[in-house]
Amino acid sequence: MDQKLIVSPSPHISGDYSIRKLMMHVVIALIPAFLVSVWFFGYAAILVTAVSVASCVLFEYIIQRFVMKVKPTIDDGSAVVTGVLLAFNVPANLPVWIIILGALVAIGIAKMSFGGLGNNPFNPALVARVFLLISFPVQMTTWPLPKGFDTKYADAITGATPLGILKEGIRNGSSVIDLLHTPAMPDYQQLFIGNMGGSLGEIAAGALLLGFIYLLWKRVITWHIPVTIVFTVAVFTSVLWLINPNRYADPLFHVLTGGLLLGAIYMATDYVTSPMTVRGMIIYAIGIGIVTVVIRVWGAYPEGVSFAILFMNAFVPLINRYIKPGRFGEEVHHA
Repeated sequence: MDQKLIVSPSPHISGDYSIRKLMMHVVIALIPAFLVSVWFFGYAAILVTAVSVASCVLFEYIIQRFVMKVKPTIDDGSAVVTGVLLAFNVPANLPVWIIILGALVAIGIAKMSFGGLGNNPFNPALVARVFLLISFPVQMTTWPLPKGFDTKYADAITGATPLGILKEGIRNGSSVIDLLHTPAMPDYQQLFIGNMGGSLGEIAAGALLLGFIYLLWKRVITWHIPVTIVFTVAVFTSVLWLINPNRYADPLFHVLTGGLLLGAIYMATDYVTSPMTVRGMIIYAIGIGIVTVVIRVWGAYPEGVSFAILFMNAFVPLINRYIKPGRFGEEVHHA
């Protein structure tokens, strides 16, 4: 045969899109959330993001060039996206050396050790985030409070996230209704615009949703995974809230706080680590939503999105194996 059929690992893209274009659109979609983080956390947000992106790109180049001895693919933009997402999952006052270590874990362990883009079973940024959370729990849970654009990297005032306030208060015997009305707890308007403590990418629900609309418009992702995750969390927490509003927070609080929107829109939809079919996506997303609520409500950590996505990443090969479209030309038998 004169023509060879080349089979390459995922992501498989049809039409005019390339990996570089898709990654560019993801970066563009994350710009509103980045600007909000800069507005509230100041120069610290710029420093953390710049260090994370530069480290991820550098480590990918070094590993491919000198360890794997292949042509570096840093121009495809995937390392940049990993760097931005890693920065969005850490506090704005995280020491620089910890950010660099996280980038090494994301690129060197979670991505390149499996062969590079298209072969990694777990989202690299989330692997790095969980590694840092387990290894440096104090630094990773010391959250700066928003002060404004002039905030410097070293002078941030720290405090608890809304989910942290809720978790700690419940442990101390306070009711959720009282906790939601304490001065330290942001109201729903503040939660929506991002005026609260937390990592760079989890403080701006409105900006994240704006990026979501952009990704849908450009057809970079579909609605199935993000909407199903949010819907599952909303339904699960609604049932708990209706059963006992003194013990469980309302669904809107759970949707607007933590990394739910960031994870649902930008990390659970990763082409490589999410299912191929719509039915598979729905099952995958429902699993993420359920595990997230279970960890938030009954787990040791106040947040569970990162763990939930990584947990369901492990089931993606199984989902793809048993939930897949029929082969081209295969005869379908109806009962």
